Amino acid sequence: MTSPTNVESDLGWVLGTVTRSYLRIAEQAVADLPGGPRGYHVLSAAARGDAGTQLALAQRLGVDRTVMTYLLDDLEKAGLVERKPDPADRRARRVVLTEAGNARLCDLERRLRRVEEHVLAPLDPAERETLRALLQRLAVAIGEEDTDACQVAEEILEKY
Repeated sequence: MTSPTNVESDLGWVLGTVTRSYLRIAEQAVADLPGGPRGYHVLSAAARGDAGTQLALAQRLGVDRTVMTYLLDDLEKAGLVERKPDPADRRARRVVLTEAGNARLCDLERRLRRVEEHVLAPLDPAERETLRALLQRLAVAIGEEDTDACQVAEEILEKY
């Protein structure tokens, strides 16, 4: 086992620094949207058609269902989404993007792309695409794992 030469070689520090920078600027880019970043995630999920029911959307995005209700109320008042009865279960509501919501989402995506370009500015275009591809591959692999974080930590500690 080798000793670290400096904090910059620590993956946690590197990921945390980049993530904090991105989130700080991205939050400003979506600040005028009801719910900010959470509102953006709702619009994005609704546009892809994977929003499903209100409850499924809350679970998918990791948002408390009560919080999701208030968030959807605000997005609906702004004319960005609609809640429509689910054809499979009339008691459930599906979240659907409105025309105004679609236009707003396009604007937000352009803003967030500029945020990405700002954060990744020290890299040349080929490096940016490589970094995005590698991070996406990691995120998909991690997302597919259905493991208990505490169990993983214990297994790692046992090895070292």
